[in-house]
Amino acid sequence: MAPHHLSGRPTRTTAVAITAAALFAGAAFGLAPAATAAPARATAAASASSSVKFYDIPGSGGITLKGNVFTPAGAKAGDKYPLIVFPTSWGVPQIEYLAQAQKLADAGYTVVSYTSRGFWLSGGNIEVAGPPDIADVSSVIDWALANTPADPSRIGMGGVSYGAGISLLAAGHDKRIKAVVAMSGWADLIQSIYSGRTQHLQAAALLGVAGQITGRPSAELNQILKEFLGSDLAKEQDMIDWGWKRSPAAYVDRINQNGAALMLGNAWGDSLFPPNQYADFFGKLTGPKRLEFRPGDHATAEATGLLGLPNDVWTDAHRWFDHYLKGADNGIDKEQPVQLKSRTDGSYEGYPSWQAVGPAKEDLALSGTQKITANVDSGADGGLVFLSSLLDQFAKLPPMASIPLLPRSFAAVWQSGTYGEDRRIRGTAKLHTTLTSTKESGTLVAYLYDVGPLGLGKLVSNAPYTFHGQMPGRPFPVDLELSSTSYDVPAGHHLALVVDTVDPLYIEHNPLGAQLTFSSPASDPSHLTVPLREK
Repeated sequence: MAPHHLSGRPTRTTAVAITAAALFAGAAFGLAPAATAAPARATAAASASSSVKFYDIPGSGGITLKGNVFTPAGAKAGDKYPLIVFPTSWGVPQIEYLAQAQKLADAGYTVVSYTSRGFWLSGGNIEVAGPPDIADVSSVIDWALANTPADPSRIGMGGVSYGAGISLLAAGHDKRIKAVVAMSGWADLIQSIYSGRTQHLQAAALLGVAGQITGRPSAELNQILKEFLGSDLAKEQDMIDWGWKRSPAAYVDRINQNGAALMLGNAWGDSLFPPNQYADFFGKLTGPKRLEFRPGDHATAEATGLLGLPNDVWTDAHRWFDHYLKGADNGIDKEQPVQLKSRTDGSYEGYPSWQAVGPAKEDLALSGTQKITANVDSGADGGLVFLSSLLDQFAKLPPMASIPLLPRSFAAVWQSGTYGEDRRIRGTAKLHTTLTSTKESGTLVAYLYDVGPLGLGKLVSNAPYTFHGQMPGRPFPVDLELSSTSYDVPAGHHLALVVDTVDPLYIEHNPLGAQLTFSSPASDPSHLTVPLREK
């Protein structure tokens, strides 16, 4: 398509971001189920057709994991049922999956759920999906095969958030696992909370606070968080190595070799684990696989299912397990493996691969030269962890900014012409520009807005970028992927790219008084590539 030229216009605006409120709200969200935790070893009837018992389950290294087991009604000695294991989410006790476990048991599964090590009444320390957590999975499977009517040839794993990450890692370490459903999880821990070489402040702080309240962080975790939030560059490689060891992407060859069928689900606005890293991982999988993205924030797409309410994510999770553990001919293996739900109208679209998403590309030329001063929030920002994406999910109200009022001293702004027809953005927008800084380190944050006739911009996507060790005054190229999305820009609107230096979501590294200059050399033009759905 022919390139559109985006030109700068003078403006000014203000906005307020309340980071502390977001952290407290997020912690409350994560801890909400705790109030109804059941005592260990209690026994209760879950329904007329299936039963639940609470157990102390031996974990690795001699610790005890608090867990529960749902067994199909009428199970007799010698009966065997497919087994599903659910590790709990970060900071949540073993009751997290009771509603779904009952549904699965009623459908003929043995279901074991346990509180992940280091949290609540389970033993050990919080290892952040480290080797002890992966060894716990194998220990729980061993215990289940010895103490429940579990079929050793039909074993599945699943979970939300922390449980999703542990399940994916376990698929690369235990060949007995045949199917995994990983909801709101991560594939690359570094790309999740350190993308663009920038600390995701609110996400990391939220996890740290929730871990302190609900569990016992290991000494290693406490040290990593201190170095991470303290921006200790001398320890940067150590932190990266620590995170990579806990990333399923590091074990993709072993996961592929083991051959488990993997279903990945996430939200477009996930504050903890953005969609890009899941999509990259999905592309490297060679076995049976499925990728689903929906509107919302971390764990919100599947949250109603945890309460036992109708839920698309959990419906597909049951279908996935039914096909790959019970051999049900339900057609899920014949559907397009990539399923995307639009943030705009809630419709679903299927694609044969992630590479097939957004096949049409529109290059928006970022012409001219713009200089901004750092250390001031221009009013363009990514919102608040959890709150902003929840508003987008349920009220179609993403973070907004008045583009004509953004102060051009602190925000570089490029705008397209008005579109005569809808632009259906699908996939990952990519920024390429040339940057010159007056300091050797710095941070910028790029935002893509859908701008209406009155100049009010709705946030489509954003991403941070940090640099260190650059020579002041010397231009260098910047390439940045914005967070993947599915969003329709209506006819009569236009796109605006905004770049500033401060966002409450991230730790910024701009020395006092730093200035950033964006240019577009003739030999290397600056541009934004926007992926579009074909008409």
